[in-house]
Amino acid sequence: MSNLSRRNVLSLGVALGLVSATGVVPAWASTAPAAGGADPWWAWDDEVDRLLAGLLDTGQVPAVNTALRSWVDNNDPLPSGLSADLAAYLQQVNRLPSWADPVKLRRAADFNRRKDTYLFLLYGLGSGIMSTVIPREAKSVYWSAGGANMQDRAAKTFTFGYDLSDLNAFTPSGQFVVTANKTRLVHAAVRHLLPQSPHWRAAADEQVPISNGDILVTFHSLGTYVHRKLLEWHVPMSAADEEAFLHQWQVAIHLLGVRDEFIPKTWAEADAQSARVLTPLLAPTTEGKELAADLLGLTAQIDLGVTRGFLNEFVRYVLSDAVGDWLGLPRDYAAAALVRTGWPAYIAFREGLLPIAPVGFYMFDQFVRALAMLFLNKVTSPTSTPITIPTGNRPGA
Repeated sequence: MSNLSRRNVLSLGVALGLVSATGVVPAWASTAPAAGGADPWWAWDDEVDRLLAGLLDTGQVPAVNTALRSWVDNNDPLPSGLSADLAAYLQQVNRLPSWADPVKLRRAADFNRRKDTYLFLLYGLGSGIMSTVIPREAKSVYWSAGGANMQDRAAKTFTFGYDLSDLNAFTPSGQFVVTANKTRLVHAAVRHLLPQSPHWRAAADEQVPISNGDILVTFHSLGTYVHRKLLEWHVPMSAADEEAFLHQWQVAIHLLGVRDEFIPKTWAEADAQSARVLTPLLAPTTEGKELAADLLGLTAQIDLGVTRGFLNEFVRYVLSDAVGDWLGLPRDYAAAALVRTGWPAYIAFREGLLPIAPVGFYMFDQFVRALAMLFLNKVTSPTSTPITIPTGNRPGA
């Protein structure tokens, strides 16, 4: 990597709050191997991968999708119509890990409720657009079936975050445990299907997508990134809130099949891991640029009360001008000034630090709330979006 490239990556890392200004960002590196020497980049999800490969190769996935429609809440019984092997697997994994702390999970749920405005914006505009400059993720998404219909895929992706943030996410009446396990099935299907695409093979630098390492990168673009931005924005959080928010994500990525030995134990460990495995790899790709254009174009379907220039500048604000330039987002300097002065004032008023609502408060408030609902089942469902297992890749791929 050239000195100029290193400076660009470092400045981007600082802008995203993922590394310190005095830190040194290394070239692409694995997470530190676990005690037994295991490498997350060479760890997948063997049991469910074998099951889904068999179901896909024998044409059973449409019947499985039909059966899974009625399986929504965490306490729902497993539906009939599943193969004995798949039913046995789901029976085994459809539960919280033994180390899950119900007190921390309840506190995380309350934290999500109290900070939902910031979380929706950061997950939607921050993490959502950041995913398009994570090369492996962008290429996997683009060449998979979901990449051909980004509104539907965004709705399904948002369901994951929506269910995770729900007050009852991990309780019997919640939905996140089931949502995570359905997502785990989707990941297994994609791992079997994408290597069959010559287009993906030509673009990818891996033989099998969605390793434990890839899921950890996605976690850092979500949980670690959001935590750092909340700190940067001076959003009040107690130590217990921060610990609970991390614990929620630890349980979530466990449910997605990440081995416990790879899961960061503290935010300091998460920040250090993120600086190794996320910041250095961020880069534009042809696939990512098209996905970003699709995602940002979806907002044109709904009046969010703002201009496209405002939206572009908000992306630059939460991700950096470097990412905005990579994605070719036109500048709107008037909107940039409004965002950079109005958003801190908006937070201050919401947190009780300003006695009077600042100019533009209503616009910011409506923008965030509309954005939060935008992708929920193509803006028709207030509760959930069905997650279905794909049976092929992007048409023509």
